Amino acid sequence: MYETEQCILRMIDDNAQRLQVLADDLFSHPEQGWYEHRTAAAAAEFLRSLGLDVRTGLAGTGLRASIGNGTGPNIALIGELDALKCPDHPASVQGYAHACGHYAQMVCMLGAALALSDPEVRRTLDGTVTFFAVPAEEFQDAGVREAVRRDLNVHCSSGKSELLYRGAFDDIDMALTTHSHMAGRDSGADLLLGNSACNGFVGKTVTVHGVAAHAAAAPDHGVNALNAACLGLSALGMIRETFREADCVRVHPVIREGGQALNVVPSRVVVEMQVRANQTAVIEEVGEKVNNCFRGGALAIGCRCEIEDTQGYLPCPEIPPTPMMFEAAALLGDYDVRGMPAGVCNTASTDVGDLCAVMPVMNFTFGGSAGALHAADYAVTDRDVAHILPAKMMALLAYRLLRSGAREARDFIAGYSPQMTRQEYREYCTRMMQ
Repeated sequence: MYETEQCILRMIDDNAQRLQVLADDLFSHPEQGWYEHRTAAAAAEFLRSLGLDVRTGLAGTGLRASIGNGTGPNIALIGELDALKCPDHPASVQGYAHACGHYAQMVCMLGAALALSDPEVRRTLDGTVTFFAVPAEEFQDAGVREAVRRDLNVHCSSGKSELLYRGAFDDIDMALTTHSHMAGRDSGADLLLGNSACNGFVGKTVTVHGVAAHAAAAPDHGVNALNAACLGLSALGMIRETFREADCVRVHPVIREGGQALNVVPSRVVVEMQVRANQTAVIEEVGEKVNNCFRGGALAIGCRCEIEDTQGYLPCPEIPPTPMMFEAAALLGDYDVRGMPAGVCNTASTDVGDLCAVMPVMNFTFGGSAGALHAADYAVTDRDVAHILPAKMMALLAYRLLRSGAREARDFIAGYSPQMTRQEYREYCTRMMQ
């Protein structure tokens, strides 16, 4: 094992208890996306304790700090600040809980920062490492999106998208991301190297307008918006057989507002949903089918229907692991490390797909937890695997990417064909806002 890598692993081992205390603190204080003020402050304080200059207030709560000589590639190590709405989770605070493992990402990124900022390690980097904490990976409902647009001047639906739109990633050449296992969650592996393809999606808000009337005395004077919405939902169920399995289509609605009072014919009903698929063209195709379902339901009842599309997340391509990733993992000790199975589409979505649209992304996922993501039974079962192991892996990958003239990073960047330029991505965001 090389001396620098020994130093990286030793630094994290020597500070493992500090990282575990940080993990407990972040897990116990979950915060809603765009409002992660305490989490962001804790991350900034940790980075400053390493002697780093921290830029804060990026797209609200986002922050970043960099080390390096500025002559080679700039690699962003990503951590996500937000928790998610999961009121049934035993660790829920005001309805939010870390039932997706984002707090562990933050521990991973900060643990990597601790090791890489060591003077001995830092001198070996032929490039720049940027430690980047981003807000709001979880898609928020329409009311929250409206509030942050009004109060925080947020244009996009996720933190990475907003940061890309604002140019905060313009100096970044590639990103290194991680997550608690999603695809392969039941594999039993401690680490899965690589990135499975993930669905993209568009958000839809359907508002059905009817006419209010007394529900008992004069229902014939009303036009029932809830009936129209239910017809739309029934039609949606009937068209599901037209969704091709290869497209990994998922459409999941909720009735956000179903009426104003029990004794009044519902005059306004709001249905929110996400339309997901593994290709942008399929998202658009299925989205039009969904629109027709609700337009038809409204027409049948005599209602008026408004449908608003909201920018979601772009599909994430499959990125296989590189030999360098397995070489780095071999230094970690006796852990179960595997490559992400090829050809698997994770039907969930992440705004890492938006990063992938403009830059190469290297990813791994980690175990150490049980239960379902986004559910009340999510729980950490192995604190070493969930908190310490991924910090070591992220630090080793960053080091190996930037050592020896940053050859590994340069090859990884050169081998990737982005879907859009940064400016084209901003133009895409602008179109979706209209």
